Amino acid sequence: MKIRLNDIAKTFDDFRAVRGVSLDIESGELVALLGPSGSGKTTILRMVAGLEYVDEGQIFFGDEDATSIPVRERGVGFVFQHYALFPHMTVGENIAFGMKVSKTKRTKAEITARVAELLRLVQLEGLADRFPSQISGGQRQRVALARALAVDPKVLLLDEPFGALDANVRRDLRRWLREIHSELGITTLFVTHDQEEALDLADRVVILDQGQIVQQGTPQEVTRNPDSAFVVRFLGDTNKLSATVMGGTADLGGASLAAPALPDGKADAYLRPGDLSWSATGGGIPAIVERVIDRPGNRRIIAATERGEPLEFDVPPEIVVKAGDRGFVQIERAQLFAAE
Repeated sequence: MKIRLNDIAKTFDDFRAVRGVSLDIESGELVALLGPSGSGKTTILRMVAGLEYVDEGQIFFGDEDATSIPVRERGVGFVFQHYALFPHMTVGENIAFGMKVSKTKRTKAEITARVAELLRLVQLEGLADRFPSQISGGQRQRVALARALAVDPKVLLLDEPFGALDANVRRDLRRWLREIHSELGITTLFVTHDQEEALDLADRVVILDQGQIVQQGTPQEVTRNPDSAFVVRFLGDTNKLSATVMGGTADLGGASLAAPALPDGKADAYLRPGDLSWSATGGGIPAIVERVIDRPGNRRIIAATERGEPLEFDVPPEIVVKAGDRGFVQIERAQLFAAE
């Protein structure tokens, strides 16, 4: 089922939460809405679900104008961050609930068979008779997804689905959800503020700020070719160094970078921790090490340039370096934008 958002907008108490968003989501595509708190991503999801009505614009499911269709008639499955399972019902009863109240009538045998099928799909065979309080958080979220899938939705909507879980469980569930999506092919729209989650899961990432789309594209496109300094800063750790552009070259105080697209004047260089390396002998920006943090796969160096600008970057664990060492930071790659 293809979804089309046509210039939709929403205002709450004079606050413009969504400002004229237009977006096409192809049938079978998995799209992430990514942005900071207050960027409008959850409001957009709730408008697609029918939990909020749009103030302006239209929402289409395929060729059908779904803008005013009630939530129960939209054919969407919704998974919330905090599971929203019925605590007094067993796992099996939670999954069956939507089928029992649906306008599409099923026999008891059909519902029982569908519950068993979904328990196999979400890898929870044998847990049908347990209550939500008797299973883990990750298992509860699998039950919530099974319940959403039970009514055979045309569209699957996920609102921060893994936000209440710890990091290891989130990683496992991300891989599992991607496998489920590949198997079922349901058009899926999910909201997250976790950049890693969006980049790991999505076919396409839509980045929002202040109720507007600021960039969209594949994970490769948004990470390798950011349209703005905001996108660079939002998509993970980054260092910022001031630069001066003259004649297509940016001077960073010890290193020069090609900047053919920038006008002469002040600029900002953004550098990921993995974009930098350390040399004790020369060829880069002079810096002094302030602290070294050892991690399982690398060493994180916290340093400062001669101009007092902070830098954080990673080196292999074999690199011998300590606080107080002087050396040079070498730039492997950078993103340059005119100074804000």
